[in-house]
Amino acid sequence: MKFNIRLLYLYLFSFVGLLIVVIGSIQMVDLGLKAFVFRNADTYISYPMPKALDPVDQVAQPSEEELERYQRQQSKSDRERQISNSIAMILIGVPLYFYHWKTIQKENQKEFV
Repeated sequence: MKFNIRLLYLYLFSFVGLLIVVIGSIQMVDLGLKAFVFRNADTYISYPMPKALDPVDQVAQPSEEELERYQRQQSKSDRERQISNSIAMILIGVPLYFYHWKTIQKENQKEFV
């Protein structure tokens, strides 16, 4: 097996593609476990908002229901962001890996023929 820069490039990008697919898959499994098995893993502890120091400022304090609704909305948007990142990683990583790996296989077949 002859070693050259082209072969190094092919193996490196094949590895990068495989690594991207693995990371995206891990994120998908993590999201699935949080959604179906460990449902309380995404809950956030909310602390009461501080009171206004100056009575003239009259800062409107959000109610508990508004805080809960905001946290649910934030959690949902975080999950959607994570799932879109995971899908993007898998969609980019799979072709990157397969293209370079098939090219490596063709290079190896030429060498042995």
